[in-house]
Amino acid sequence: MWDDLESIVNAPCSFTAAPGERGSIKAKANFNVSEDVAALRKAIQGFGTNEKTLIDILTHRSSAQKQAICRAYQEETKKILVNDLKGDTHGDFEDVLVALVTPPAVYDAKALIKAMKGAGTDESILIEILSSRTNKQIKDLSAAHADETKKTLTQILKSEVSGHYGKAILMLAEAARDESTSVNADQAREDAKALYKAGEKRLGTDESKFIEILCKRSIPQLRQTIVEYKNISGKTLQQSIEKEMSGNLENLLVAIVKCVQNTPAYFAEKLHKSMKGVGTDEKNLTRIMVSRAEIDMLDIRAEYKKLYKCSLHKDISSDVSGNLGDCLKMICGGED
Repeated sequence: MWDDLESIVNAPCSFTAAPGERGSIKAKANFNVSEDVAALRKAIQGFGTNEKTLIDILTHRSSAQKQAICRAYQEETKKILVNDLKGDTHGDFEDVLVALVTPPAVYDAKALIKAMKGAGTDESILIEILSSRTNKQIKDLSAAHADETKKTLTQILKSEVSGHYGKAILMLAEAARDESTSVNADQAREDAKALYKAGEKRLGTDESKFIEILCKRSIPQLRQTIVEYKNISGKTLQQSIEKEMSGNLENLLVAIVKCVQNTPAYFAEKLHKSMKGVGTDEKNLTRIMVSRAEIDMLDIRAEYKKLYKCSLHKDISSDVSGNLGDCLKMICGGED
């Protein structure tokens, strides 16, 4: 699907989608915070836990509404809802409930902190988050990261990443991508030529040129550049990157190109990968489902069906059981 550039210029863009517009989780009409707090208290504090109530409330309220619930819960009980959820549930089900009540920026920040903790770095999470988030989302998660660690995200990254890959990651972390919505066709052609000269047309690769263009230009501008590149080179930009580069830099630049072309399809692919093969990667599945629930889950579902001829809901049903499966199906929001 990544070679089909016919509809790329006018494809829906997750980077500009209004909050809640294309998500499966939306703000509840006639939201009553007191009723929700009472129901959650009853579900948690009674004999045994009423998991159905926890799932029902936490998958049918917007993030802002859930923060209001957390504040009211603390005022009323003098306890922190996240701690009560952790005390009452366990394993992957606990993880998804905690994720649902965590503000998105804090959730992203915690995912990055975890990815960089200890020996080695989980580059796939760095790549996924920094290539798919808007400037605002990156600025918000950077602020949350500073609150959690007392260090800036770029300070930590500098000690974790290096080389051309490190340069590209740091550029994304600065959240300085152009946000203009207008497209300069001449600039797109010039950038496409520059990328062709920096890669396919020379011996060796000028990685800096790829990094500069892919990490700085606006999404609409890059979409046009990707189309122009195919006209000039006969290959897609993704194909050229895969031929010219390797390792983390290749993975990062391919992720950027995929997110520019079609962010929902990028996440549909990642969700499919987390469920196919031997065993299920519940951590990746949960992170993606929760982080995209209010942004573009409806589009991810549509792309998933298109790519795999099966609904996301059906694959979750057959791959994940119990309370975790029930919760993820609710986040998915329906059968296609």
